[in-house]
Amino acid sequence: MTSHKLANYLRAYRKRSGLSQSEVAYLLGCKNAAQVSRYERRRHMPPLRTALAFQAALRTPLSELYAGTYESIAKEVAVRAQSLAVELQSKTPKRGTNLI
Repeated sequence: MTSHKLANYLRAYRKRSGLSQSEVAYLLGCKNAAQVSRYERRRHMPPLRTALAFQAALRTPLSELYAGTYESIAKEVAVRAQSLAVELQSKTPKRGTNLI
């Protein structure tokens, strides 16, 4: 049985840290708690700078804060990496083959 991960765990880690949305907003440099709420509810994906601020404020790696998103992206990259490896292997000249 596979476990389905949520796109993000921002709310869970914020609650675990004992911080309010307003406090996290202040730490992130956001204007108000509404922006933090939008990120927690997955209505918006934060820019990289804000995502890294979440990591610093909640002291949790982005790959854990965005576990579901990370897992999905990692699978896509693995498929592309496998395809690239096959492509590169087919381009590699075999031993004893003249290149000229």
